[in-house]
Amino acid sequence: MYFVLYICFMNETFVANWKSQLKKGTLTFVILNVLKDNEYYGYELIEEIKKHTDMEVAEGTLYPILNRLKMDNLVDSKWVEQGTGIPRKYYSLTEVGMKTLAEMNAYWKTLVFDIEKIIK
Repeated sequence: MYFVLYICFMNETFVANWKSQLKKGTLTFVILNVLKDNEYYGYELIEEIKKHTDMEVAEGTLYPILNRLKMDNLVDSKWVEQGTGIPRKYYSLTEVGMKTLAEMNAYWKTLVFDIEKIIK
């Protein structure tokens, strides 16, 4: 009996770890896709992701990704003064980011199609 419970626990742990890695691996892809149609400041970007997915994204996760995307010339940012309060940093895709995302989206569609053939 103990052995069966241990196996079940290990499967749950495996699935939880797999889900976490899958989320980490696709978060950059999700961020780029959200930014393709509009520019957003950080908190607004998090809220937009939440609106369309079940993903919870912490600011401590988002900003390092955005900084990496800036270094890769996929995302640009600008400070925008607000009527009241502090300025906000808005993020948008660069031309290189748009072209890169188009290639990523094409690959994603192929990958999903191939995986769907296997899991049906």
